[in-house]
Formats: sequence, C-alpha cells, structure tokens
Amino acid sequence: MNKYEMLYIIAAELEDEAREAVISKFENIVTASGGKVEKIDKWGTKKFAYPIDYKAEGFYVLMTYEADPTLNQELVRVAGISDEVIRQMITRL
Repeated sequence: MNKYEMLYIIAAELEDEAREAVISKFENIVTASGGKVEKIDKWGTKKFAYPIDYKAEGFYVLMTYEADPTLNQELVRVAGISDEVIRQMITRL
C-alpha cells in the first residue's frame, strides 16, 4: 500500500451538510476498499486565479490516505461524475 494525497475542490455555494456529505463520500470509498484515511485537512473557501466553470471560488479539501494504486482510478472516476467536485488531483507521497 502506498501513501497518496488527494486535493479536490468542492463548489463553494454548497451548504455545510452537503459539503460534509461529499467529504465523507470520498473517505468511505477509501475505507471500503481496504485503505486507511490518515488525515482530512479542510482548507476552506479560496478565490480562484481565473474562473472555472463560471465559478470564482471553491472549497479546498486535502485528504491524505494509504491504499492500493488501483483505488486512485475509482476516486478519479467518482470525482469526475460528481457535480459538486470542480477539480481534483492525486499525488503519491
């Protein structure tokens, strides 16, 4: 199992409950596949350098986890089909 970081941006206009649901969704994907979430760091709402999908700001979340490399494809797939997620990036530590 390798260590990874997933930085994703959630739409800023979401309510707190919906935002927490998105964060827990990604956490549950990691734990359900046998991985371990080490830390979830909520950076908060930040302004973009340029508009993305006609949005000027987003809520940044950094999740550090340990999992098999095949899990990253599933996380990218789920982030791609989620309307709440604006951007995502996964890096290996």
